[in-house]
Amino acid sequence: MAQLYALPDERLLTIAPGETILAATLRQGIDHVHACGGQAKCSTCRIHVLDGLVNCSPRNASELALTTRLHLPEPVRLACQTTVTGSGTVRFARPVLDRLDMELAAQDLQHPDQQLGQLKQVAVLFSDIADYTVLADQLPPYDVVHVLNRYFGVMSEVVAAHHGYISDFIGDGLMVVFGLSHPATAVTDALAAGRAMFRAVAQLNPYLQQMYRCAFHIRIGLHYGEAVVGHIGGNGFRKLATIGDTVNVASRIESANKEYGTTFLVSEAVVAAAGPALAVRQGFLAPLKGKLGMHRLYEVDLAVEPDKVE
Repeated sequence: MAQLYALPDERLLTIAPGETILAATLRQGIDHVHACGGQAKCSTCRIHVLDGLVNCSPRNASELALTTRLHLPEPVRLACQTTVTGSGTVRFARPVLDRLDMELAAQDLQHPDQQLGQLKQVAVLFSDIADYTVLADQLPPYDVVHVLNRYFGVMSEVVAAHHGYISDFIGDGLMVVFGLSHPATAVTDALAAGRAMFRAVAQLNPYLQQMYRCAFHIRIGLHYGEAVVGHIGGNGFRKLATIGDTVNVASRIESANKEYGTTFLVSEAVVAAAGPALAVRQGFLAPLKGKLGMHRLYEVDLAVEPDKVE
């Protein structure tokens, strides 16, 4: 007879031929959430199969419809629809454990375009306004908000034109992710967007000079690597977030501009992905705040356009 090993319960269970995993766990006293009563109308009974996926029955039409709608990866199965074939063992974890989890999982059905956490290769760009505090001190608060809204409006157009996604507005800073819709060109899109952001600020500065007799400049940091992408939030607010070490490194690279007197720093991973089309002015080893070891960073040569590099 086939067996189940349930986590975090750490229990070895039996499962009869044709019996669903949900029915088997409930029969043996596991408090397995199933908000819709096991009819494949919700995802609260979902399990993450850690071992033995080959022993699980293929997704039926009901499960396939819901998992497609929620973008569930292959190892995530609906326990109410999945049976076990042969005499193998299926080891799984139950991510939905209590009533709060059940309420959160139910929200998935209200957002059919939401994404659960998925590991993706992305380029993450951070930018901020140099000496923003000095600029903000020169203007009345309402004017600061007006200037930021105008700046962010321009940046949003630039980002959209280069297939990027603004993940966060952080004070005067931006976090932008590339590779969600066009993964093959994530790095080239991010580099082109960075150049366009500098040009856009140069076009914005005459307006600031006329209105406020001031101008500003931006600094950018860019890194390329794996990150988890998925929707997070609660109480009616949800956003697509990018989480992981790639994000942290990108943020630290942007901050390093201030220390080294540069404006556009990228990681070695970006240089490797971009290839000879990317012109850099200098490379150096630098510590990054909160990160171990030394990191090789490169300053992008904004004076050389990519199509002019030999």
